[in-house]
Amino acid sequence: MSLPRRLAAEGLGTGFLLAAIVGSGILGERLADGNMAIALLVNALATAAALFTLIEWFAPVSGAHFNPVITAALTVRGDLSARTALAYVPAQMGGAVGGVALAELMFGEPVWSWSTRPRHGATQLLGEVVSTFGLVGVVWVCTRTRPTAVAGIVAAYIGGGFWFTPTDFANPAVTIARAATDTFSGIRPADVPGFVLAEVAGVIVAILVFGWLLPASPSTERPPRR
Repeated sequence: MSLPRRLAAEGLGTGFLLAAIVGSGILGERLADGNMAIALLVNALATAAALFTLIEWFAPVSGAHFNPVITAALTVRGDLSARTALAYVPAQMGGAVGGVALAELMFGEPVWSWSTRPRHGATQLLGEVVSTFGLVGVVWVCTRTRPTAVAGIVAAYIGGGFWFTPTDFANPAVTIARAATDTFSGIRPADVPGFVLAEVAGVIVAILVFGWLLPASPSTERPPRR
């Protein structure tokens, strides 16, 4: 696929992912009548289902990264060139911000309103490191060992992460875009830098650990994509 087509796929996929995260958060909170457990369950199930679909949908075009940390990890592994990676990240960011606006328009919420929902503290930052580490590890290992099952495994991990970590953003594009929605899924802009740094820490540790656990070899390493 040409680079413009791949960038369009990354932008569209990330946009639909954010529309699913934010939209299901809005509807879940409205229907839960104050029960946050129900709202979170709706948000988790809808996000996991949408993510599975989006990976199956766009993987043949762009690889369906939808996440700068996944792009970074696969670039380090040699799956795509630095030039392509640098082009992927703005496409993911633009798609994420557009997806937030789309969700807010569909549910009649103010578009791009800064979030007032606080998400901070050592426990939440640790949760971001853990969720990002696990996501990168899943992709690193399963794209080699179980490539046909990646969509389901990633979706299951993210859906579960809503419950076994306190945050489960695990994606700088998602984190930054969610600062622009003052709804259930939002994050206060002041808390964004800490989350992004935690995600960066998670991907670095994951690359080190899983690069050792499953090192490159002629039989497993794919040639870089251009």
